[in-house]
Amino acid sequence: MVIINAKVYTLDQPVIENGFVRAVDGIISEIGNMPYTGNDDDIFDAKGGILLPGFVDAHSHLGMWEDSLGFEGDDGNEDTDPATPHLRAVDAVNPLDRCFREALEAGTTTVITGPGSTNPIGGQLCAMKTFGQRMDDMLVKAPVAMKMSLGENPKTVYHGKNQSPVTRMATAAIIREQLANAKRYDEDKQKAEVDRDVDQPEYDIKCEALLPVIRRELPVHFHAHRLDDIFTAHRIAKEFNLDYVIVHGTQAHLAADILANDRTRVLCGPLLCDRSKPELHDLTPKGPAILHKAGVEFAIITDHPVIPAQYLTLCACLAAREGLAFDQALRAITITPAEICGIDDRVGSITIGKDADFVLFDTEPLALFAKPSEVFCRGQRIILTAN
Repeated sequence: MVIINAKVYTLDQPVIENGFVRAVDGIISEIGNMPYTGNDDDIFDAKGGILLPGFVDAHSHLGMWEDSLGFEGDDGNEDTDPATPHLRAVDAVNPLDRCFREALEAGTTTVITGPGSTNPIGGQLCAMKTFGQRMDDMLVKAPVAMKMSLGENPKTVYHGKNQSPVTRMATAAIIREQLANAKRYDEDKQKAEVDRDVDQPEYDIKCEALLPVIRRELPVHFHAHRLDDIFTAHRIAKEFNLDYVIVHGTQAHLAADILANDRTRVLCGPLLCDRSKPELHDLTPKGPAILHKAGVEFAIITDHPVIPAQYLTLCACLAAREGLAFDQALRAITITPAEICGIDDRVGSITIGKDADFVLFDTEPLALFAKPSEVFCRGQRIILTAN
């Protein structure tokens, strides 16, 4: 499959004003300037349109809370136990939820989805395509991160159950306890491997799930809105030598210089919503521009279903309206979220060897009225409802 006569925004190389992109078996195999001289049968003429890599939403709960359903479709929070690191998003997502199709037709070809923020430790997030029917065929990477949560959500939910945690102190303590257990479990396993006289520890599914976290093989995505919660995440990460990312970061812009110095990465959003709870008091779409100016690595997210997944570009558009440069707004929904989530070997830019995920626009892609004219996922052209 070859797309010709496109203005190609590779996102990791200079823009190709009039170029082509060729894909074989769903993988990008060739990129260049026109004219294209190959003799492929499947050629699509972009007619001067803007070709971008498929968009990446680095934090959502797509398929975890199914559209138009109540409890029957609610699989996002196992609120019977505040520490559930062994839970996996791959076992809960319904890929046939129609919101996947809406995200796909809006140009979002890859999402990170998983548990909500009820539990201090919620479980494993996964990265997946928005095109397909079977989860196993749609996966990009699983697990992609471990979800942990600080702030209002855990304490609010468990306060209603008369169960810990009901304070920020207890939330942090539960996380520390589980990480310490996993660390000791890992040490016991290693001792047993080198000393035949030492027995392996009794199998613990929670500790097993946390082993790649404490070994720094799997990052932690900390749900944190308020600045003190962001710093608590940093404190815990420093104590246990964790690779971590802040999700939401509503007040992150208030200490952007500190976060930049700490090399803290932030998944910003949702930007297009009301201040529905105290933690969102300082919500502003100016946040991404402030973080960028300070040198903080960030991406823009929807937090679907808080903001429906198909409005990712609108969130980027809003950030651009409030001071974020156009190219940075594009990067915030393509290559940067892919890099932050460790899937940039597959998605995020138009690069040889990566998945052939593209979105084509006939007009400025971050304009309010912009809508993709074509979407391709793994080299397959998606027949859009509007077309």
